[in-house]
Amino acid sequence: MEKFRVKKADIIIIAAALCAAAVLLLCLNLFAGHGNVAVIEQDGAVIAELPLDEDATFEVKADGKVTNTVEIKDGRVSVTKADCPDKICKNHRPVSKNGESIICLPNKVVITVKGSGEKVDGVAG
Repeated sequence: MEKFRVKKADIIIIAAALCAAAVLLLCLNLFAGHGNVAVIEQDGAVIAELPLDEDATFEVKADGKVTNTVEIKDGRVSVTKADCPDKICKNHRPVSKNGESIICLPNKVVITVKGSGEKVDGVAG
């Protein structure tokens, strides 16, 4: 059985790949602009579009009861209350950049940050 040895070239390739990934991540974060609108969808249908420059609270309802409470504060959107068992959406950090989203699978709620110039499509949003 041959023993595996790490060679100098292996270390250089791994370091180059890590550096490239770090640069790509940095570029994505720098150039992803802040969104202007929070689009709230429930079961695939858009139920609200709220501007991020105005503080607001929106209650998502299903079968007559509130399932999620969405809050916009200081230009960021978050879920402050959820009746789902895992509460992943509630524990998610607030989002504000274009393309970021918060998803509550049990309640079929998707909150996506969009720029004002983007069109919202029911099929591919």
